[in-house]
Amino acid sequence: MAFARTNISLSQPHITQKLRERIDDLKQKITAWGKRIRRFSERSRRFNQNRLFQSDQKRLYKSLERPKICGACPVPDQADTVAFWRGLWSEPVNHSEGPWMEVVASQSASVTPWTSSP
Repeated sequence: MAFARTNISLSQPHITQKLRERIDDLKQKITAWGKRIRRFSERSRRFNQNRLFQSDQKRLYKSLERPKICGACPVPDQADTVAFWRGLWSEPVNHSEGPWMEVVASQSASVTPWTSSP
């Protein structure tokens, strides 16, 4: 079916090369159609937003503020969220900054703090 409008028959020599070329050609056509659909969708969205801006700005801004609803994303349970953050913040952590902090501290030891005088 992929060779319906071509003059390629399966009995020709170098058929694999011709198959690869035809598959590549079809992939390029699919990619081009995808980009064309994306451009049309973007243009349509901009056009509708411009028209809404001219007619009802309040509704436009409300539609822009409305968060995108993700149907595939489950909402986390509040108790699980609280337990996660409590466990994270309640554990003491000892960070080792490395030798660069000692260098910065020694370099800034001679700096006097600036005070404003009234």
